[in-house]
Amino acid sequence: MLDLIKKRINFTRNINDPITKDVVNIAWPVLLESLLGSLFSMVDMIMLGRISNNFVAAASVAAVGITNQPLFIGLAIVQALNIGGTAMVARYIGRKEEGKVETTVKHIVLINLSFLVVPLFILAQIYAVDIMRFMGAEPETINIGIWYFRIIMFGFLFQGVNNSLFAVLRGAGDTKTPMKINIKVNALNVVGNALLIYGFFGLPALGVTGAAISTCFSQIVATFMIGNLFLRGKTGIRIDFKKKFKYDKEIVKNFIRIGVPSSIEMLILRVGIMLFTKTVATLGTVIYAAHQICLNILSLSFTTGQSFSIAAASLTGRTLGEGDPSRAEAYVSKARQIGSILATLIGVVFFLFAPQVLGLYTKDQVIIKSGAEALKIVAIMQPFQSSAFIIVGSLRGAGDTTFPMLSTGIGILGIRVILAYTFINIFNMGLMGAWIAVFLDQVFRWAMVYWRFKTGKWKHIKIK
Repeated sequence: MLDLIKKRINFTRNINDPITKDVVNIAWPVLLESLLGSLFSMVDMIMLGRISNNFVAAASVAAVGITNQPLFIGLAIVQALNIGGTAMVARYIGRKEEGKVETTVKHIVLINLSFLVVPLFILAQIYAVDIMRFMGAEPETINIGIWYFRIIMFGFLFQGVNNSLFAVLRGAGDTKTPMKINIKVNALNVVGNALLIYGFFGLPALGVTGAAISTCFSQIVATFMIGNLFLRGKTGIRIDFKKKFKYDKEIVKNFIRIGVPSSIEMLILRVGIMLFTKTVATLGTVIYAAHQICLNILSLSFTTGQSFSIAAASLTGRTLGEGDPSRAEAYVSKARQIGSILATLIGVVFFLFAPQVLGLYTKDQVIIKSGAEALKIVAIMQPFQSSAFIIVGSLRGAGDTTFPMLSTGIGILGIRVILAYTFINIFNMGLMGAWIAVFLDQVFRWAMVYWRFKTGKWKHIKIK
């Protein structure tokens, strides 16, 4: 693994070339934003895991893990649909058609709110207990987590708007504005969690419910911040509500053609993860808590792949709009190179210091032992995961979203869910079996999207 790092480290010699500069300029704010966001999320989980009552602490961690899965389904669908907006904005800017951008923003926000965000919020409020029970939550987990679920789904209303506006900015190559806002509100959320989970300064100690209140409030603040910037034109994209809204058939067609396959992909992914989570939950609250902590740590490793994926999407869309597919391919190659180096370094840390990383979350030795074994598998799959993220980002930026949907569907349902069930229930491999299934899924999807990228078909997709 060290030899791999040495071979790839030579990219630093060419750090001043234009391709590297463009990739890094877009990726680093997303990387910093994602890294700090994941660290803040880790701090949140650590706070819950260190509640003085061990039983309440384990149930709280499990409750967050179980209730976050339905939330993540909603967020994933919204974010995936927004991929259409990112691709369109990038392509319009590349073609010097900035006049279409404001109309695209309005369409994205209205479609997301009307057809996804509000309906999912209503369903979650009505069927909260049933959803948690379906997810495999034990009675104590439901009792502790029910209000957490209901409150964070209220915050989902604002989060949906935020994600739509951030996607537009990233399509335009502006990743610094989302970074600044998300860092501020995540820091606010951590402070709010500390106050409301433990009841500092005379405030009530609300435990996991306090964490939900803090998260919801931070999302509301973020909406006011980003909305104010758009209304004042401070982002370079001004939204003028005095202008009469005009339905644009071509924008909606593009949005549906690009965004809907990605939304279906994310729906499949999240349903698959939900079924996977339900299978792991049968191992019991303590083992599931170890699993949830590993998922939380895994989200930290997503940061490199996701940041360079966004850079690849934005730059691919823009250069295809400029009519330069060879430059788009060069951008993707550079993004994969840098992303793989960073992912490998993260993998080394996870592999060598797994027990120490788990020890930040809990003192329970059963959780640490089970989680450390799983975390070593996470370490090994880092290069595959990062490369797949970045390739998929480039395909989405080009408007090629159907093939990633197919590869995800086969990988998550045909490999991860089935193998996890088999390894846990037939071969009695416990948590280790579940994470082996995750590894095999990741490698399969990487191979599929890499093959698609090498065919070059993404270079010829048209956006009107």
